[in-house]
Amino acid sequence: MISFPLVLRIPPSMQMTSEQFFDFCQENRDLRIERNQLGEISIMSPTGSETGNREGNIFGQLWVWSEEDGTGITFSPSAGFTLSTGAERSPDASWIKLERWNALSPNQQQKFAPICPDFVLELRSKSDNLDPLKDKMNEYMREPGVQLGLLIDRKHRQVYIYRPGQAEECLDNPETISCEPVLPGFFLKMSKVW
Repeated sequence: MISFPLVLRIPPSMQMTSEQFFDFCQENRDLRIERNQLGEISIMSPTGSETGNREGNIFGQLWVWSEEDGTGITFSPSAGFTLSTGAERSPDASWIKLERWNALSPNQQQKFAPICPDFVLELRSKSDNLDPLKDKMNEYMREPGVQLGLLIDRKHRQVYIYRPGQAEECLDNPETISCEPVLPGFFLKMSKVW
């Protein structure tokens, strides 16, 4: 049995361009695929139904707030972004200010947009190891434009909060998570996430 994520190391002579990687992901829509800055490809199985429900609840809360706020747009786990390092990532939920999103060309918006969201969230599923997720969050925090990241560890009922240039903060079993001032007035309710 394969344990996920499955990491493929590709020789430099066989590296895909961003366009080829996008096409590769489109041909394999049933998998979640990311690529790190070294060109290593991580293939993750779809989440279980329970985790998918939790992701949906998180995305729903973020989307409702975003629609009311009107200053940015939200993205589901199926959206990919190309980071400044060349890594291509798909956070479980994310949000970008409208002025940053609108600065991209329509062609850039159609593919894996060359931007790191202002807000990124990762939800640990049962098959995820915590350390690689923490590494991914630290990778996001080194990106221009990112302002806030949340890593939710349902297994231990902990939420790790990331801000650029600051040490990670860990909350034990919180009822809500304040995403201010980055997302003014947005408090993630954890009751349906746990």
